[in-house]
Amino acid sequence: MDFIAFIAPPELGIAITTSLLAASFVGSFITIAFGIGGGVLLLAIMASLMPPAALIPVHGIVQLGSNFGRAGTMFRHIHWPALGWFGIGALLGVAAGSAMVVNIPASLVLVSVGIFIIWSVVSKPPAWMRRWPVLTGALTTFLTMFFGATGPFVATYTRALGLGRHGYAGTHAALMVMQHSLKSLAFGFLGFAFSDWIGFCLAMIAAGLVGTLVGRMVLDRLTDARFQKILNVLLVLLALRLIWAGVRSF
Repeated sequence: MDFIAFIAPPELGIAITTSLLAASFVGSFITIAFGIGGGVLLLAIMASLMPPAALIPVHGIVQLGSNFGRAGTMFRHIHWPALGWFGIGALLGVAAGSAMVVNIPASLVLVSVGIFIIWSVVSKPPAWMRRWPVLTGALTTFLTMFFGATGPFVATYTRALGLGRHGYAGTHAALMVMQHSLKSLAFGFLGFAFSDWIGFCLAMIAAGLVGTLVGRMVLDRLTDARFQKILNVLLVLLALRLIWAGVRSF
């Protein structure tokens, strides 16, 4: 308890910090075991408990650390050719997001992303996501500057590569490391005081790493076919949640 009190930011307190550490563990477990959903789940919980001004930057740092640990445990399965052009697009996206002061209606983004995800599951993954990784990287990185959790979009791109469950998990994690690294650097340049949250972020990353290690044991027990079915179900459920949240906020 003394440790929790030490790393807890004044804005949160011990009880909320403990809850968020548990959420980080669960989010990382879900992401590596079932392919998607942990980042959005964590964002939703953090949004209900944290100051709005700190939400996106802190979530980005936590997700950077969690995905770095996930990519490390799956390093030999990463499909490296997927990273190059995506990374160029990500640079363009973070530059545009940092330079623009826009007010995109959150409700419109939630509904649009939800519909897109369902469409990608029930139909063949859109060819442009595989053929034009620069566009995919630019679009998803631009959106993450404003809305945080673009994992479902990046997951759709990774899914279009036709990888096995280990290749999918490792490659998706590596892409998210790239995206969250750029976003965190951008928020640093924009003046966010990460130093006030560093202890909390490190504890959240550590909790996420434990969740990754436990989730990896579940992943190893799944077949590729079962993994794909679970992934599709989670994507649809996540999309329905996004659509519902968007409709409610109209």
